[in-house]
Amino acid sequence: MTLLEWVVAILMFLGTVFVLGASLGLLRMPDIFLQMSAATKSATLGVGFLLLAAAVYFQNSSVTSRAIAIILFLFLTVPVAAHRLARAAYFVGVPLAEETHLDELRDYYDLQTPELDASEEANPRKPVN
Repeated sequence: MTLLEWVVAILMFLGTVFVLGASLGLLRMPDIFLQMSAATKSATLGVGFLLLAAAVYFQNSSVTSRAIAIILFLFLTVPVAAHRLARAAYFVGVPLAEETHLDELRDYYDLQTPELDASEEANPRKPVN
C-alpha cells in the first residue's frame, strides 16, 4: 500500500468509528436529548472523515471542492437542526431521562408559548451552594 492509500484507510476508519459511535449512542442513551447529542456529534464527524477520505483518494479539484462544501454545510446545519429538534421535543413534553435530576430550562421557558425569557427580572439567579 502506498502512503496515500494508508491516509485514505485511516480517514475511512476514523469515519466509520464515529458513525458506529453515533449508532451506539442512539441505542444506549436513555432519552431523546442525549440520543440527539451523541448522534449529531458523532455522525457529523464520521461523515466528515469519510468525505475527506474521498477527497484525498480521488485527488480531483471537483471532488475535493464538493467534499469540503458538504463538510462545511454539515458542520453549519446539523447542530442547528439538532438544537431546533431538541427545543421542539422539550416544548411538546418529551420526558427527560430518570437519571436527569436537574431541568435548568424549566424556569426560563413558558411552555404555553414558545418564548424564552432569560431576563434577570423574570428569573433571578439562585445562589450556588
